Amino acid sequence: MALPPPDPRFVLRGAGAAVHTLHFSCGGQEPDVPILFSGSENGFIHVWNLKTHRVDTVLDGHGRTSVYCVETMGGRNRLVSQGRDQRICLWDLAEGRTSVTDSVFTENVGFCRCSLLEVAQGRWLMAMAAKAPEEVQVLELPSKTSVCTLKPEVCAKLGMPMCLKFWQLSCGSQPLLLAGYEDGSVVLWNLSMGKTLSQLVCHQEPVMSLDFDSEKTKGISGSSEKVLSIWSLNEQQNLQVYKTHQLINPGISDITIRPDKKILATAGWDHRIRIFGWKKMKPLAVLDYHTATVHCVSFSDHKNPSERLLAAGSKDHRISIWSIYTQT
Repeated sequence: MALPPPDPRFVLRGAGAAVHTLHFSCGGQEPDVPILFSGSENGFIHVWNLKTHRVDTVLDGHGRTSVYCVETMGGRNRLVSQGRDQRICLWDLAEGRTSVTDSVFTENVGFCRCSLLEVAQGRWLMAMAAKAPEEVQVLELPSKTSVCTLKPEVCAKLGMPMCLKFWQLSCGSQPLLLAGYEDGSVVLWNLSMGKTLSQLVCHQEPVMSLDFDSEKTKGISGSSEKVLSIWSLNEQQNLQVYKTHQLINPGISDITIRPDKKILATAGWDHRIRIFGWKKMKPLAVLDYHTATVHCVSFSDHKNPSERLLAAGSKDHRISIWSIYTQT
């Protein structure tokens, strides 16, 4: 008989609003305390201490507008956050600092999360939805130099970019960008040529979230529909549908593949978190705790598998923390 799904290991309360984004920073060495960053609809970024289960720091840089993306750059002290104030803020949190050091004005009114990729020591690429509705802008950080603007063909009619994911086959190889669009397409972009390598219609509705496994060159996307689309990239760099997985209830807000590429988690409009085996998309668990839409899911980057955690943030103002399949 299958084991019943577990309860959360613990729950973080105190965000004070719907939680839209989560990002772990667990550090390699003791005495680093694992921390979790959360971004909320009230404009605050909370830095949670996962030993005490309490907030260590509250960051306020988005003028009380919703924060929907938080990422670290090479360590927990360098933070990037994105909000509905059309700003991407850069933070330096070393020595207890809590102020924004720099920002980028996106002029984009959507809610497409930016994507970051480290291309050299201290040098990053950042992709973000641009001012023109269908375009994606790529900048280099920290210099904020423009690298390229990705413009679809006029006849493509992709609509707005909804989600972005940088990846590269190996360290030092050419960075590529996957973008999910309003028309349900996933597009693979070559940055150096500024052109589309491949386009695949994966959904009938806008692509809400995607993730990609560069080792298996296989990705997954979700939308407002009752279907997950799994797709792969062949040696000619053409996207092709690998398989689809039917869901019971419609609506996926977020998808993330665990760093070890064994399992993945989805955040559902039906208040549930679903866990699948990544190899065959075998359903493993339905985590039922939240009382409203789950907006985001994130896996921790603990070096020790037994300490790996999954966090989920919800419209119900709570963050549930789970310890699941840590031995797989």
